[in-house]
Amino acid sequence: MADARKHTPSRTGMKRRLRLWFLIVASFMGWAVYTSVQQLEARSETIKTLKALQDQVAAAEQRQAELEFEIERLGNPEYIKELARKNGLTMPGEQPIQVTESGD
Repeated sequence: MADARKHTPSRTGMKRRLRLWFLIVASFMGWAVYTSVQQLEARSETIKTLKALQDQVAAAEQRQAELEFEIERLGNPEYIKELARKNGLTMPGEQPIQVTESGD
């Protein structure tokens, strides 16, 4: 009689439903893991892109600070005279002095 109870149609149907339920749950879990891995990869790529853009912004900000400093210096007449003299220009009445290295 114990064998008859194990193989009744209701138990067979219950096992079939449990297998089907397990298959559905396992499929969902597989999909969830796959989606999570894809999202992690996409997040990693986004973080790399963000880092590259932040580096570009930092370089642009540094360049902007340098240019603002140069603009400030160009507002000074003494600095402009110094630049002109470095480029070989002289004030009226001045004689340029050229320094040459000796070949000893």
